[in-house]
Amino acid sequence: MDPEDPFLLVPDKTKSQMDLETALQDSAKALDLFLNNRFSDALDLLRPWRSQSMYHAVGYSSMLVMQAGMTFEPNDVEKATTALKESLQTCQMFRKKTTMVEAITEIFYKQPADDLTEEEMHAELCYAEALLQKGALTFLDESMISFIKGGIKIRNSFLIYKECDVWSTMAKNQSDQMSTQAHFRSGVNMGIGSFNLYLSLLPSKVLRLLEWMGFSGDRRLVVQEVGLSQLREGAASNSLRSILSTLCLLMYHLYISVILGTGEANLVESDVLLEPYIEKFPNGALILFYQARIAVLKGNFEFAQKKFLECIAAQQEWRQIHHLCYWELMWSYSFQQDWLEAYQYADLLCKESKWSQV
Repeated sequence: MDPEDPFLLVPDKTKSQMDLETALQDSAKALDLFLNNRFSDALDLLRPWRSQSMYHAVGYSSMLVMQAGMTFEPNDVEKATTALKESLQTCQMFRKKTTMVEAITEIFYKQPADDLTEEEMHAELCYAEALLQKGALTFLDESMISFIKGGIKIRNSFLIYKECDVWSTMAKNQSDQMSTQAHFRSGVNMGIGSFNLYLSLLPSKVLRLLEWMGFSGDRRLVVQEVGLSQLREGAASNSLRSILSTLCLLMYHLYISVILGTGEANLVESDVLLEPYIEKFPNGALILFYQARIAVLKGNFEFAQKKFLECIAAQQEWRQIHHLCYWELMWSYSFQQDWLEAYQYADLLCKESKWSQV
């Protein structure tokens, strides 16, 4: 272990506490840094407090998970897994402590929202997010045991999200709403929305199996609409997780629905969702990438190629984003029957991308 790692250092006594409001503000700053391609700066902002703040912990581990998912490198996966374990430990510190009798009682009678403090409600939400990511990361091991472990973690995450949804609805109807209600609600929107949306894409036989495990996936179209409406609500909110709900919707419209659905992407909604972020982060790699993807689906290949190249030039830190652009450029030039250009990007992928070598 590195003795200089801020995670291992005892924090300054004058700053030994991180309140929820400040944690949310720091997380928003880190997210802005991330979307402005300042990935290391974002991690540096979150790292020192990840043992004392649930939002710093989850934000830090989420960025490492994203990197691991793009690189597929064992070292990155190990770092992300370790960070997620630490995130779960940090979140656990803030979750409500229950006695054995209370734990048994809650099996039959769910605890009402007024039994939880504002901080405890956010701790449940952050715990569900970290647990979901840890479950998803477990699947990279590709063994049956890992698959079962990952499924259990994802199921538990889903059940916590459902409880958070109930608490959020109850809190919304109260006259004295908590000050961080918008942030909490948008987190619920993202969790419930993404679960429902992607469950609706699974085959009926798989859905029946998942229902036995605790998921509810009947009435596919209803579940899909619930997922979309939840994510749209989250994307429209002025909160920390707005961009995350937006990215979930963009992924669904621009990739998932094209590959697994009807083949018709909702480009109108995608344009509307992306527009405010184009203004706020004009040189953000992720924003440029989705701009280009929309252009590809519109058949505007020249504009798409321009934006993909801008995306590549925007940052050099996460070359995995370059690989995503290479993939899209390869197909874009193929559609134009420019085989030489398409080959050049395919060759780059073969040489640089772990995914292309699998």
